[in-house]
Amino acid sequence: MKKLALLFFALSIAVSTTALAKGGSKGGSHSVRGHTTKKGVYVQPHRKTNPDSSKSNNYSHKGNTNPNTGKEGTKD
Repeated sequence: MKKLALLFFALSIAVSTTALAKGGSKGGSHSVRGHTTKKGVYVQPHRKTNPDSSKSNNYSHKGNTNPNTGKEGTKD
């Protein structure tokens, strides 16, 4: 019975870790395709944080560093 409980616990950890790594409900980021704006400016493909109710966990916020570019955030 202990082995079954341990197996269930390990699988739960693996599934939740995979969901977060794929941009689950908490944090994460996603790819944005290159596109042309209405003004005709081309925006190169990039990564963007997933939307949520917090502004302090975005790459551009002070104290955070964009892991893709190495740039530090500047916004309050």
